[in-house]
Amino acid sequence: IARAISLAENGDDYTPIVTELTPTTTVTSAVLGITGTGGAGKSSVTDEIVRRFLNHYTDKTIAVISVDPSKKKTGGALLGDRIRMNSISHPRAYMRSLATRDDNTALSGAVQQALDICRKAGFDLIVLESAGVGQSDASILDYCDVSLYVMTPEYGAASQLEKINMLDYADVIAINKFDKAGALDAIADVRKQYKRNHQLWMAKDEELPIVGTMASKFNDDGVNQLFSILIAKLSEKTNLTLGDVTFSETAKVNQSVIPPSRVRYLSEIAEEAKRYDTWVTEQCTIASKLYQINGVISEPGMSDISALRQMQTHFERQLHPECKALIEAWPQIVHKYNNPVFEYQVRDKTIRQELTTTSLSGTTIKKVVLPRYKDWGDILRWQMQENVPGEFPYTAGVFELKRAGEDPTRMFAGEGGPERTNKRFHYVSMGQPAKRLSTAFDSVTLYGEDPAYRPDIYGKIGNSGVSIATVDDAKKLYSGFDLCAPNTSVSMTINGPAPIILAFFMNAAIDQQCEKKITELGLWDQVKAYATAKYAQLPRPSYYNPLAPERLPEGNNGLGLQLLGLSGDEVLPADVYAQCKTQALQQVRGTVQADILKEDQAQNTCIFSTEFALKLMGDVQAYFIEQKVRNFYSVSISGYHIAEAGANPITQLAFTLANGFTFVEYYLSRGMHIDDFAPNLSFFFSNGMDPEYSVIGRVARRIWAKAMKYKYKGNDRSQKLKYHIQTSGRSLHAQEIDFNDIRTTLQALYAIYDNCNSLHTNAYDEAITTPTEESVRRAMAIQLIINRELGSAKTENFIQGSFAIEELTDLVEEAVMTEFNRITERGGVLGAMERMYQRNKIQEESLYYEHLKHTGDLPIIGVNTFLNKNGSPTVLPAEVIRSTTEEKEQQIQNLAAFHKRNQNKSADMLQRLQQVAINNGNLFAELMETVKYCSLGQITNALYQVGGQYRRNM
Repeated sequence: IARAISLAENGDDYTPIVTELTPTTTVTSAVLGITGTGGAGKSSVTDEIVRRFLNHYTDKTIAVISVDPSKKKTGGALLGDRIRMNSISHPRAYMRSLATRDDNTALSGAVQQALDICRKAGFDLIVLESAGVGQSDASILDYCDVSLYVMTPEYGAASQLEKINMLDYADVIAINKFDKAGALDAIADVRKQYKRNHQLWMAKDEELPIVGTMASKFNDDGVNQLFSILIAKLSEKTNLTLGDVTFSETAKVNQSVIPPSRVRYLSEIAEEAKRYDTWVTEQCTIASKLYQINGVISEPGMSDISALRQMQTHFERQLHPECKALIEAWPQIVHKYNNPVFEYQVRDKTIRQELTTTSLSGTTIKKVVLPRYKDWGDILRWQMQENVPGEFPYTAGVFELKRAGEDPTRMFAGEGGPERTNKRFHYVSMGQPAKRLSTAFDSVTLYGEDPAYRPDIYGKIGNSGVSIATVDDAKKLYSGFDLCAPNTSVSMTINGPAPIILAFFMNAAIDQQCEKKITELGLWDQVKAYATAKYAQLPRPSYYNPLAPERLPEGNNGLGLQLLGLSGDEVLPADVYAQCKTQALQQVRGTVQADILKEDQAQNTCIFSTEFALKLMGDVQAYFIEQKVRNFYSVSISGYHIAEAGANPITQLAFTLANGFTFVEYYLSRGMHIDDFAPNLSFFFSNGMDPEYSVIGRVARRIWAKAMKYKYKGNDRSQKLKYHIQTSGRSLHAQEIDFNDIRTTLQALYAIYDNCNSLHTNAYDEAITTPTEESVRRAMAIQLIINRELGSAKTENFIQGSFAIEELTDLVEEAVMTEFNRITERGGVLGAMERMYQRNKIQEESLYYEHLKHTGDLPIIGVNTFLNKNGSPTVLPAEVIRSTTEEKEQQIQNLAAFHKRNQNKSADMLQRLQQVAINNGNLFAELMETVKYCSLGQITNALYQVGGQYRRNM
């Protein structure tokens, strides 16, 4: 078909190929023509029609001929409609894009031949989508049996409708993007125009073939109605027999994620912050005057001057009680931090830590240094805008002191199968008092697919991340680490399918608790007997690393592997299993990334429709609240990928915080209380070389704390913004790669001085390959040397009090508030995403950076200046880490075995999951059961049917 159409486009003879296409049975084909204004959403409407056609008529085929305009200047055409279409990847669907190859036309000269070829090939329905048209164009009528005109509510004045030819001739009219302002008025005007054009003065509005649609919304009722009308028209005007249309139920998701009344939330936060800052300035002025007056009164002979006493009384009345209390408490704070030992409370526990260290020279170094201010105004301003770590507004840090004996180091790994990554985890955490694991997944997993022989999947299995498809894989991946130990935490860099991977992880943690309980109760003989019976005719899953088959890696004690292929609820009484589950959920520590907003804006691993993805995120958090999961973060609101895509540090911070507040507004709209979910939110930033990176944590903590306290009325835990830093991957260069460690060291120093909560330092060779064991060790050494050897890092508020740091903090905070207002002008974060504001801004800033790098105006040592005598060429890697064929085959075979042993249960579990979505139940609660029997790809494809797939923008 493709070759025949190409020959037709080029004016060549295609008849020899067409004879090969003649179907064995006679097929009656019909042509549906879709036309409309540019940007009306024709491709999205087409995609939704194709999806419904394939779902309803399982014995029918469909072809799409999509025409894109050619540019007059270049002669080129984007041919990008397929990017917007998810449903065309189907064995019963065919799509071909054509360029007009001429300007001022909406159709290609080869359209008729393309339609004839598709008829010869036996397609039941052929959809012809034109390029965007003007008011007078009606050329599509010459080629179709039924015509659909797609427009939007934004057509201008009602008189413009008189000029649109297609309103005279179209069989059906769709007013798409019906969620836009003025949509109801628009459909009323179009109906009036249609009645005038067709002399239908007595027709009822609901009888007219005019429908309001939202093609961007999954299973939109308007598109369903449109499809029904089109099928009826096709049956009426052609010999195509299709039958009645009925629609199955799908998930009920709220299209208005943020209620319309709350769309100004970011500007409200900016206004609240400004009010606070103004109030602080006023109160500090009053406090300074009181300090001055009291100083004068304390002088000999001045205490009896009545005017001074009156002034003193006047300003004391103006000083807020909260401010007065802060001033009065200052001597006690100074005394507290001058003690050798510091005591503070963490969840009803008293923590005692040393407040000083001693240098080799015998100098006593304080961990927290206070300012030597005397003026009450200065003291008050410092307490209200800076303060000690652990006190509002948390500018210097959210905890009083860093955790003793635990560096903020994160060990990042992901390669091959779960066994190989498990080995790497044990290698990088060897000898560390805390096991802080961070997991990278391969692109197959990131996009919610199962390992397979499919050409676009096979080569990616286990490359640039670990392959995880089942709960068994998760058990192997984290085996040998006690997932419920207080010194273990796990971070997972996964977004689209995050709830499914999280359910894998939680089940792995629960089954570890079950293993401990089985040991405690002496039940292993019974468990082994059960396993032997279950796997009498099947191979039992096992831990096997093809690259190290002889043994478990050093440090792996086998915890998590004893119930491999089993679930704790199969072998333990229900009450005992429930106890293990509760303990695991309440003790497990870590983070799942799950930030779907930044994926749309920067990273692109979206798989579900945005609304459905947000529902999944909300369900995870609701489950966490119900199960009292307090130590695991349900989302890592990420700026790192925004920065890696090209954003500057201010844009990274502004977009990330804006996304965070969007999650807050969404969870509040679902009825959650701020203090039930805000402590489960975490953040993730990049640290580059720019000066603003030195204060990114300070500004983020201060903005978040002010908003939580004064706007959302959150408690202390809700006010504390916790964040992870990863050094900049974009700053790693393939030229002079040894210099990358220097950049990473400086970025790590920024992070540690700014009191980040956890830190990952990139390996110097990440510019050219997956890190080797040697490069990972060097990367970890960077932060260990800073934390354990660098004397200035012993002081935990080392940068506090710097004039430059305070000035930069204020400037960055002001810039973030300005960006908040820009986003509000575009309808909030989600409204701005529709206009691709964030993506465009990131791309512009990326281009600016690359331009400066290219011209040399931004000096990068060893890249565009200070080159070596050979010109600092790109370094080729000595070792490129890739998954082996044996690892790929093993993952596919393990998956097949998992499917086989669960074949009697998986279909029912997937149907149950879909029904929960339809009934608007908690999907994550159900996923916790589904993952015991179903693989990642099975689950995502089942959810696509009820929640919709993500539709990409170009």
